[in-house]
Formats: sequence, C-alpha cells, structure tokens
Amino acid sequence: MKGIVFNAAEKAVTSLMGADTWDDLLDAAGSDGVYTALGTYPDEDLLALVMAASEATGHSPADVQRLIGRHALEHLIPAVADLVDTDGSVFDFLASVHEIIHIEVKKLSPDARPPDLVPELLATDLLQLTYRSERGLSALAEGLILGAGDIFAQPVIVSVPDDLQSDGETVIHVHRVGP
Repeated sequence: MKGIVFNAAEKAVTSLMGADTWDDLLDAAGSDGVYTALGTYPDEDLLALVMAASEATGHSPADVQRLIGRHALEHLIPAVADLVDTDGSVFDFLASVHEIIHIEVKKLSPDARPPDLVPELLATDLLQLTYRSERGLSALAEGLILGAGDIFAQPVIVSVPDDLQSDGETVIHVHRVGP
C-alpha cells in the first residue's frame, strides 16, 4: 500500500483524536510510523493500525476503516487537486476515481495497486460502485465515499447489500441525499 494512504490516515487520526493517539496506535501496532508518500508498505501495517484503533476504541475494525476513510479523503484530494472538480457532482467524482485518479496514481507509482472501482448509475440518486481488491478494505472505501459527500457538500448514504458481496468484490450503493 502506498504511503500516501498512511499519511492521510495519520492526519485523520491526529485531527480527530490528537497526535498522542496516533503515537499510541503506532506503538500498539508495532510500527515506527515512518511512511513516505510514494513509498510502498505492507498492507498488514494498515490492518495492524486499524486493529489497534479497534481495540482502543471498542469500535469494529470496519467502523474504524469507515471513520478513517471519511476523514482521510480531505487529505488525499490535494494530491490530485488538478484532476478533481470540487464544484461538480459527487457522483461524477466517484465515477472518475478509477478511470482518472487511479490511472494517474499508477503513472506516478507503477507498483501501486489501487482497487478497481466500477461505477454504474442506477438512478439519478443512486450510484452503484463495484469495489474489487484482494485487500478486503471495502469499509475504508465506504468511508472515502462518505468523505466525498462531505467534500462536495452533497451528503450520501452508503449501503452494502448482503447478497452483493463475494471474496475480493463488494457492491456499494451510494444514495445521494437531497437535491
């Protein structure tokens, strides 16, 4: 996993709970916490941080991923600011992530392995995103989607139908709330 994800997670945790909490999570996860944006680190490092946060807070690992994702997106957007029209639609942004942002990520870091994120507009207020990744971090993706709603000031509700999940693939429904 690219270091920029760890950097965004750190900023999310420190802004929500303070730098001491981030340091405590690093200690509990057995990590030195040195993550450079373009560096590549084992997925297990992020999972260990999520587990440490889960144990510290009593929240499920999936809830921790959602919380981190929701607050990390605001720290990831500046890295791709020239690719994002924050005056546009949250659905347009979400639909562009895989075909625009992930392509640019791979150009900058050929070893990057971003998830596949396949959009399908089901109704004017319902976008279906099919998340494919061997990492199993679909809850993090849900949080990032919620964060996109926050950034675009277009609130969304995220749901994952139980019958639309399988190994390595999760179908996420994104409902736009309001006009």
